[in-house]
Amino acid sequence: MNPHPDLTVGVIHGLGWLYLLMFFLNVGWTVRSFRRDGHYHSLFGVEHIPKAVVWAAFSALLLLVALSHLAVNSDPESFLLRLPLWFKGSVDAIIANPISYFALSMVVFLAVVCLKDWWVQPTVAWTLFNASTIFLALSMTDYDFRQIVGKPDNVPIVGMLYLVGFFTWLYFYKANDNDRRVAEGRPLHEKELSDQVLVWPDLVYTEMVCMLLVTALLIVWGVALPAPLEEPASAVKTPNPSKAPWYFLGLQEMLVYFDPWMAGVVLPTIILVGLMAIPYIDFNKAGNGYYTFEHRKFAVTTFLFGFLPLWIGMIVLGTFIRGPNWNMFGLYEYWDVHKLEVLNNVNLSEMFWLDVMKQPLPRPGADDDILVQVGVILKREWLGILVTLAYLFVIPPLMAVTVFKKFFVRMGFIRYMVLATLVLFMASLPLKMALRWAMNMKYIVAIPEWFFNI
Repeated sequence: MNPHPDLTVGVIHGLGWLYLLMFFLNVGWTVRSFRRDGHYHSLFGVEHIPKAVVWAAFSALLLLVALSHLAVNSDPESFLLRLPLWFKGSVDAIIANPISYFALSMVVFLAVVCLKDWWVQPTVAWTLFNASTIFLALSMTDYDFRQIVGKPDNVPIVGMLYLVGFFTWLYFYKANDNDRRVAEGRPLHEKELSDQVLVWPDLVYTEMVCMLLVTALLIVWGVALPAPLEEPASAVKTPNPSKAPWYFLGLQEMLVYFDPWMAGVVLPTIILVGLMAIPYIDFNKAGNGYYTFEHRKFAVTTFLFGFLPLWIGMIVLGTFIRGPNWNMFGLYEYWDVHKLEVLNNVNLSEMFWLDVMKQPLPRPGADDDILVQVGVILKREWLGILVTLAYLFVIPPLMAVTVFKKFFVRMGFIRYMVLATLVLFMASLPLKMALRWAMNMKYIVAIPEWFFNI
């Protein structure tokens, strides 16, 4: 008897209830489509057919799929509605590779920004929601996927992804509407809704309803899912993998590419200080108090780049893909603690002295005077120090006379340098990741004698 079957009767019935819920949701969408979307001029030779007929047919298909799941009582292994092996193997090959994973996250980011006029259309967005939910449901037929996604710690992350998708859609939907209004000379949507309402009873009543709904959700959640409690902590037995809470997984992933002082202190501090500095360095007054993209292209695109691929992408990577020994695993791959990936990461100074100069790496002696140690370290790390200084002090002036020329003119020297520094620190993460993947580079400046590495 297989102790880890891909499908059991309980799993099939659970998916049946999910498909049934999707059926009711799409019935509601069918009614909405019938009222708003109009009719086809001609469909398969038949004229004046409501566009809602497509959603009605899809809803009927979902009902049949749900009933086929709920009717299963035995022999779950013969159930056919599951992902094929070739598909799971292809997804694992893409997801488990850091280069293709980050490339995929960048494609998603570019699609969100460049195709904003298309994917925010209600019908397209609803189609994407259905596709993502069906993908999740079919993936749940894989045992290893269920073990990863179904962990009580990881269930909120799945919900977070849907919330991120919804609120990103909501922003672009409202921004597109206001941008069209401005282009047509009409007032902003927020101006038309400027009527004031009273805190009591309007706001308090709404807050009370939300409080009751959230309370009910938390009660159901607490009953349905077991608390993610493990055995008492022990210094001689640590979990493998040992992960931080989900909101710190982005920082933990950064530790793969940066020294702890950089990933755990400098970059988070720069992020917090940068967020506080934004109101003082921002020279564009458009977009205050209303949704827009055309008036805030640079600000919105920069924020989304830092938020989606560099933060949400890192959280997803750390939650679902980083497994034992902090190796990367596919979505449908077994988390084997014996999996080994040989890595030979080298520092920039090692590349220069060992590979280019064909000389041994200069190292200070333990008994050397402090000035002698400083001289040896500077001799060894001069190239990395020069690259770092050029990145921080040469690139900003070049940006000021090229791509950021308008920003420099309007912001002035101080505000521009703050902005340029924030942008360069944000760009350092993908650059360091690319250097690790392309050249196996560990540190640009490596001074282990002083516990200082960049």
